[in-house]
Amino acid sequence: MIMNLSYCFVGLTMTQQNVVVSDPKSGINLTIPVKVPLSMSVTTATQKPTPGPGSCITVSRRTLFEINGNNSARINSWVESMRASSPTHHKSTPLSDDLNSWMVQHPSALDMFEQIISASKGKQIVMFLDYDGTLSPIVEDPDQAFMSDAMRATVRKLARYFPTAIVSGRCRDKVYSFVRLAELYYAGSHGMDIKGPSKGSKYKKGAQTVLFQAASEFLPMIDEVYKALVDITKSTEGVRVENNKFCASVHFRCVDEKKWGELAQEVRSVLNEYPKLRLTQGRKVLEIRPIIKWDKGKALEFLLESLGYANCTDVFPVYIGDDRTDEDAFKVLSERDQGFGILVSKTPKDTHASYSLQEPSEVMMFLRRLVEWKK
Repeated sequence: MIMNLSYCFVGLTMTQQNVVVSDPKSGINLTIPVKVPLSMSVTTATQKPTPGPGSCITVSRRTLFEINGNNSARINSWVESMRASSPTHHKSTPLSDDLNSWMVQHPSALDMFEQIISASKGKQIVMFLDYDGTLSPIVEDPDQAFMSDAMRATVRKLARYFPTAIVSGRCRDKVYSFVRLAELYYAGSHGMDIKGPSKGSKYKKGAQTVLFQAASEFLPMIDEVYKALVDITKSTEGVRVENNKFCASVHFRCVDEKKWGELAQEVRSVLNEYPKLRLTQGRKVLEIRPIIKWDKGKALEFLLESLGYANCTDVFPVYIGDDRTDEDAFKVLSERDQGFGILVSKTPKDTHASYSLQEPSEVMMFLRRLVEWKK
């Protein structure tokens, strides 16, 4: 991967050098042509003399940053962030001290079920559910992320007793094709594309269908970016680019970790052409989204307002999700001091959620207990 960088050393004679930057954690090597002063001494551990123009030298990342500033640091920080948000190995000891400590702060929603029900007494529970990793398992091929028949039956029963919405980063039509329950609300593209039940909702006065699209003017731009991403990443084995209508997603779950730096640079190079878009990330996915003040938290607030609960004290929203993007919704609930968030995770994570569940099977158990309690 080659990055074109520029430097300014006033009054000094410059020479071109190719610098190889090694990241021992990921095995990523970046070869970067840079101009350095002839008087600058850049040597290896064995103190070999500085090579002549056009040759290659190996330096530490710290040395490169002193030459380059923040350019390569940005890529390395993205790789570190990708690694942190996408753990490839679970801790060898499931009941480690870290997990035990975290569970004290975020206890199991199954263990705390009676306390949760007690807190909701006299209030209308409204359910918000992420899809991938919450209702369906995380799989290598995002097109194969099917929910089980048992989970679908559980969500169908849930919607009989509580207003229920699916809030996903997926395209709304795509997530609907997985769930196939017409009585639900669907918020796709991280809440930028919202639609209510086609025949209206028994929980909402009137039969008017809820329909909201926060970023319609960005549709042609997202389509352009999607095509550019498909083209620029086509040589990267294992990458999957998905057009989620109001955002474009680059899945790197099946990409060799040593290629993550190169992939991040490719995605960033496309994004540089679109200043009205921003780059975010979730679980082994990079996402290009419009720079607007809209996320899953805003979608949650919009749906509560649509249901007539905007300024009500007798509503109890419950949001269940596993992704970094769900934190926006968890934070909203925390700030409203209403309801709570449940993070689906087997490993400790920084979160605004109050409770936790380990996997989709536990999510199904929790939803079934809610249904049985309501009956």
